[in-house]
Amino acid sequence: MIKQGHGGSIINIASITGLRPGAGSTAYSSSKAAVIQMTKGAAMEWARYGIRVNAIAPGYIETDLNRDFLLSSYGLAMLKRIPQRRFGSFADLDGLLLLLASDASAYMTGSVIEVDGGHLVSPL
Repeated sequence: MIKQGHGGSIINIASITGLRPGAGSTAYSSSKAAVIQMTKGAAMEWARYGIRVNAIAPGYIETDLNRDFLLSSYGLAMLKRIPQRRFGSFADLDGLLLLLASDASAYMTGSVIEVDGGHLVSPL
């Protein structure tokens, strides 16, 4: 993007666990915290080139990979702590991805936006 000289938008995918780690997920939480700091650092360094760098921090999004966990007793107990009382879907990220990829977010860089059904504002 720097070489082409016209800027652009980079959207990183972090996780709410990069902001508040979950039990038994130290390595994963640490890697997502690194994505958040990389987003902020790159945003600061590349803004002068017209490059915006933001991140999405999804909560628990149901996928084929984690469906069994989410339906386990631990997952269902966690569901009760999510204010919207549901896990997310890929479609829940669409609007935010469109915003961050478009010129509608021209003055946003270094932002980390949680999409988690209110999970991070719920009690531990």
